[in-house]
Amino acid sequence: MPHSTHLYQHVPETRWPIVYSPRYNITFMGLEKLHPFDAGKWGKVISFLKEEKLLSDGMLVEAREASDEDLLVVHTRRYLNELKWSFAVATITEIPPVIFLPNFLVQRKVLKPLRTQTGGTIMAGKLAVERGWAINVGGGFHHCSSDRGGGFCAYADITLAIKFLFERVEGISRATIVDLDAHQVISISLQGVIKRDELVFRVVRGRQVPILMVTSGGYQKRTARIIADSILNLYGLGLIGPESPSISAQNSDTPLLPPEVS
Repeated sequence: MPHSTHLYQHVPETRWPIVYSPRYNITFMGLEKLHPFDAGKWGKVISFLKEEKLLSDGMLVEAREASDEDLLVVHTRRYLNELKWSFAVATITEIPPVIFLPNFLVQRKVLKPLRTQTGGTIMAGKLAVERGWAINVGGGFHHCSSDRGGGFCAYADITLAIKFLFERVEGISRATIVDLDAHQVISISLQGVIKRDELVFRVVRGRQVPILMVTSGGYQKRTARIIADSILNLYGLGLIGPESPSISAQNSDTPLLPPEVS
């Protein structure tokens, strides 16, 4: 029997399936600037979308923080206890000075935002099934497993969202993770990111499969602008929106598959 959770809430139809909270953003005495990752990019994405008149606060779904009981659906108790040591969190976030902070501050200023983003991904999973699509403006902590974190990823939000769906939503027994985080010699242009996301949404929505987009990853300061532009492109093409029907997978100038090599 699944545990009781406050993450699977009713969302009015007037709100788009886009999940966010100002509590996503990490700010603490400038320590966040010691890491190349933009720890305030999630708020910047929302600001860009508001500037473009796509969204207002009343259209967003407010993310809720994942509780320990929620996290234990995937994580071990031992791992969650390790996060009560600042050294462990410093290693995971790759911000060495965090070692010297009292853990109650680390919990409040670093881990609470990440738990809220994790809750947002779980909430967005349910919305994706109900609405056909959803976006969590955060999450995507793919370097984390049940008993280990790293790469700025303390909680396995993607696995949690899938496990919640398997346990709580009838008819959901399979899921595919499309991981598009590019590293090292793999390169992609800014326009390539936008076209890449368009391709994924067009193919998936064309097959009437629910899709959830998470946005974390990317160390450059311009990442927020790219994410916002990608979301704007999806909206402009009718792939997302208050009433976005299934789209023909072939109705695009973006090729679905690379040409065959003879």
